[in-house]
Amino acid sequence: MQSPLKLTVHGVDHSEALEARIRAKVEKLEEFFDHITSCRVAVEMPHKHSQQGKQFSVRIDIGVPGNEIVVTRNHAEDVYVALRDAFDAAIRQLKDYAHKLRGEIKQHEPKRLAETEEKDEGADESSST
Repeated sequence: MQSPLKLTVHGVDHSEALEARIRAKVEKLEEFFDHITSCRVAVEMPHKHSQQGKQFSVRIDIGVPGNEIVVTRNHAEDVYVALRDAFDAAIRQLKDYAHKLRGEIKQHEPKRLAETEEKDEGADESSST
């Protein structure tokens, strides 16, 4: 990664265990795509609502050449589950981005007009009997 990880924690106890988990997850991202230029991770617990309990929010901004991938995930009760879900989604998006760069995106073949007309004619004949 060209620039260091930027980690922001709001409303959550900033522990070494939490930071270590985030750093390990970011290293895992680099295994899937080694051209990451920057990564910002924000973990927060927005306003507490008496009936909803704890709600954790994780936002990951990943800078890649020519683009930025943004993932946001919320989870009630467990910040580590929110982290897992957010980083899993980030990995999927990084994989998709890498496939696009390599031109590996599956292209659907256009339907040929003759095939479409034959199917339509067959449907017309069966409905008229």
